[in-house]
Amino acid sequence: MMKNRITESKRIVVKVGTSTLTHQSGKMNIRHIEALCKVLSDLQNAGREIILVSSGAIGVGIGKLGLSSRPDDTAKKQALAAIGQCELMFMYDKFFGEFNHTVAQVLLTADVIDQPISRQNVHNTFSELLQIGVIPIVNENDTVATDELEGRNFGDNDTLSAIVAKLTEADLLVILTDIDGLCDKDPRENPDAKRIPLIETIDEEIETLAGGAGSRFGTGGMATKVSAAKIAGQSGIPCCVIKGDPPSRLYDLFDGKDIGTTFMIRRKEK
Repeated sequence: MMKNRITESKRIVVKVGTSTLTHQSGKMNIRHIEALCKVLSDLQNAGREIILVSSGAIGVGIGKLGLSSRPDDTAKKQALAAIGQCELMFMYDKFFGEFNHTVAQVLLTADVIDQPISRQNVHNTFSELLQIGVIPIVNENDTVATDELEGRNFGDNDTLSAIVAKLTEADLLVILTDIDGLCDKDPRENPDAKRIPLIETIDEEIETLAGGAGSRFGTGGMATKVSAAKIAGQSGIPCCVIKGDPPSRLYDLFDGKDIGTTFMIRRKEK
């Protein structure tokens, strides 16, 4: 049943994090970006509908300017987001275009989603883009959403991806990260850590296991992914957290192989 829900999913939101898009230096990982665009194009060719939620604007901006770390100043982060978003969309347009797919940029803020009229407008835009075969690429509008940069808006793109999944009535949310799912211990510190393949209830124990920060140039961690899975689960949408390197692991997921962690949260009855 669980594998069928995944393998038969048609409308899929894929979230990719900064750690998958950039090298440790902060500069763009061109090989990974190209490979991701190739796999997503192939999945679209196979009849699936792909929505990509992409982090990385600030990280790419940091790399482009040659900075050594992520600044704390909000205005600087806004400027870096403006620089990085332009570069990021250029690369997506280039690589998706090489595989004969058109992309569209969708930048969102929480206030847009919170207002019924603007929320419906966004829903309509997604519906039209998907109907004509365009791949929407979604990010937080960091140049204006200063609340998010200070941790008060969507909070992170994991949460944003879950909201987009609900908004577009997706069949599946896939979060690509640098760890292959949730483990019973921190795999960075414990080589004997065991992956948890399936989670049906997110309780205090699971949230404790998920604690911890993200990468040097990103903002998320496993905790935000568990939170996103909970949001998606409220609408009955499964969430798979898998290692994004290499992006071809998406093929394994849709071939029904046991990878990552699948959150199959039961929707609460009203």
